[in-house]
Amino acid sequence: MTNRTDIIKDTLSESLQPTFIQVLDDSQAHAGHEGAKSGGGHFYLTIVTNDFEGLSRIKRHQLIYKTLGDMMKSDIHALSIKAFTPEEQPQPQEI
Repeated sequence: MTNRTDIIKDTLSESLQPTFIQVLDDSQAHAGHEGAKSGGGHFYLTIVTNDFEGLSRIKRHQLIYKTLGDMMKSDIHALSIKAFTPEEQPQPQEI
């Protein structure tokens, strides 16, 4: 786990109190890409929290982007998001 991965996970956990969170760093697969030149990483996020109840997919993503704040401008170039409520949470093989 990278330092940025820890920071992303800790920031989201503190604010959204997820019942499940997984952050994977895929930056090494994008070395040399245009977006990677600025130092921003590529991450996959799966998060389950009650805070998403009643929110559309877009609103969930906006909440995550807002929570991560300036990291979205400097540390994160690409963020793939799977955001669920506990009732929507798929079985592990479906994630």
